[in-house]
Amino acid sequence: MHPTSSASVSGTNGTQHGAPFELSGENSLSSAQLQALFQQLGDNIETVILGKRELINSCLIGLLSGGHVLLEDVPGMGKTMLARALAKTLGTPYKRIQFTPDLMPSDVTGTVIFDQNERHFAFREGPVFSHVVLADEINRASPKTQSALLECMEEGQVSVDLQTRPLPDPFFVIATQNPVESEGVYPLPDSQLDRFALRLSVGYPTREAERALMKDQRLQHPIETLGSVCDVTQIRAAREGVRRVNIHDEIYDYILRLADATRSHAKLIVGLSPRGALTLARCAQANAALKGRDFVAPDDVKTLAPFVMSHRLIAAPEVRYSGGTTQIVDEILGSVPIGK
Repeated sequence: MHPTSSASVSGTNGTQHGAPFELSGENSLSSAQLQALFQQLGDNIETVILGKRELINSCLIGLLSGGHVLLEDVPGMGKTMLARALAKTLGTPYKRIQFTPDLMPSDVTGTVIFDQNERHFAFREGPVFSHVVLADEINRASPKTQSALLECMEEGQVSVDLQTRPLPDPFFVIATQNPVESEGVYPLPDSQLDRFALRLSVGYPTREAERALMKDQRLQHPIETLGSVCDVTQIRAAREGVRRVNIHDEIYDYILRLADATRSHAKLIVGLSPRGALTLARCAQANAALKGRDFVAPDDVKTLAPFVMSHRLIAAPEVRYSGGTTQIVDEILGSVPIGK
């Protein structure tokens, strides 16, 4: 017999309603179960983040593909609230790290201290030891502190005092930054940007969504009564289910043609890395699962490509401020054929 776990959908009053998901023999979810889980997660988060279903789905794709998400937008757009809503929906521990110029790497990863009572050195875990971590205004910290997240995001572990300690599984980072500010910030290096599966922008809400937002928060913020939809075991099973979504060789070839097009493009200095191509394939698998399919279609690749590729490319100086890499990715998607 294999374990059975139940997902639950939370209403606006914070109560939970059972919706069982039985895990298969490989401890993964089927296509129908994955689609249902995506729907429940999205519905729950949308009670707090109104009118942003595509953004919510993109964050969930980043989570279930095993990647991390970078949110870029001006202050007050709901980036922090989105991270909080996601953590509460998953029912997992959540930590927020406010990045500042004086933040040290040990403030992120943890440090070794001397325990006076026990008379020995002990490791005190940093806030990175959590299932969901919000790295708020990450570009305000020094490059040394930013790099402290590199091993965490890529390897799922922390090395302190010559010892390696695993991070919780799943481990998901949502980082935010304000792309407008230029004073007192340290732009993320390419090696750091490449660790984020997707770069997303929140954007302004519609008038109807903003009106509903103001009315909903008149007496109490909806986040205070938000309940969980699933647990850590189900997230692991969902990730395994996403990895089992089939990718035909023609889809792999299409992704490789897109990558080759970026590497030979006249307006690009740096093209898509092999890690970027792999991430695009994994995100396409998650998008297929979101649609209830057990196979990846070309549209899955085209839908995710702008969010996966843009921040990994470096444009030539003459085009950097005239559309930049996003426009170039759109051009490549329009010119590269899906078939041979």
